[in-house]
Amino acid sequence: MIKRTPKSVRGVEDFGRIRLSHSFFMRDFLYSDIAQVHGLKNLPDDPGLAIAAGTMLCEQLLEPLQATFGRLGIRSAYRSPAVNAFGCKHYRSCASNERNRARHIWDQRSKDGGMGAMASIVVPWLVDRLDEDVTWQAMAWWIHDHLPYSQLQFFPKLAAFNIGWHEYPRRTISSFATPRGLLTKPGLPNHEGNHRHEYLGFPALVLYSTAGTAVNSKHGKKAGR
Repeated sequence: MIKRTPKSVRGVEDFGRIRLSHSFFMRDFLYSDIAQVHGLKNLPDDPGLAIAAGTMLCEQLLEPLQATFGRLGIRSAYRSPAVNAFGCKHYRSCASNERNRARHIWDQRSKDGGMGAMASIVVPWLVDRLDEDVTWQAMAWWIHDHLPYSQLQFFPKLAAFNIGWHEYPRRTISSFATPRGLLTKPGLPNHEGNHRHEYLGFPALVLYSTAGTAVNSKHGKKAGR
């Protein structure tokens, strides 16, 4: 296990090779437009915590999403405190470091002591169906009914969304896409129960076993693609 921030090219290469789940490696989550343009380092101060949190994000949320809907596009994921603070101050494209602990800042725990990780993703399957009146709300309710997410936050371009795992899940869904605002949170009348009528035509959930075999969650059988 890497215990310190990598400081050499070889160290960064080794860190990037760490496998978080069947399909994802740490390197998949380290690219940052802000870091790239402004020459900032986007590496964790606590690699062990970042790896543990990222593993849960990948295994619990990203793997089943990719197994079900096909390849995901990672738009933004891990941010070092310096990168996140720069984005918050200069671009207003990032929440504050305090809010992003255990979200995009994987290597810091949230105020309640919880571990967590978040990624901004695009689901091409959804993008291809936006012109067919498939909505971001449909994807939101599908995830709500099937996956142990903590927070979802949708954006206007490409129906991209933040998806976060946290050991103390908030279970909130909000959007900057139309209609803006809060879709659901615990305590609202629409939060409980099944919402399958909101995502008719969506595929059944497919999970990955530890061996990387696709399994249909409903029947426990190998799933075809």
